[in-house]
Amino acid sequence: MVKAYELRSLNKEELLKTLGDLRKELSELAVAKVTGGAASKIAKIKSVRKSIARVLTVHNQSQKEGLRKASAGSKYISKDLRAKKTRAMRRALTKAERSAKTVRQQKKDVAFPMKKFAVKA
Repeated sequence: MVKAYELRSLNKEELLKTLGDLRKELSELAVAKVTGGAASKIAKIKSVRKSIARVLTVHNQSQKEGLRKASAGSKYISKDLRAKKTRAMRRALTKAERSAKTVRQQKKDVAFPMKKFAVKA
């Protein structure tokens, strides 16, 4: 079984080589299952599949991290690199949009300011 922290230290070529080896092993195990192989081989299929998933996860994360570094200073960010949040949060007004006032409202605020009341102690 492959550990994710061990995979993170490998470079892209080594990751893909590991992935190829695991896929080859999985196909051999699948053949063993069909031909009626040992129970230990059939039980190993699950762990190999999970290892393949780990390798792919680490590979995809490193790819995405590379893209993040490449597009760090650019004006626009790719959609898959943007913050997910929720649909409502993404569509919500920004702070500037929320606090913006029309010219008419600004004139009203100047003409009729809030009254200040003195409170008797």
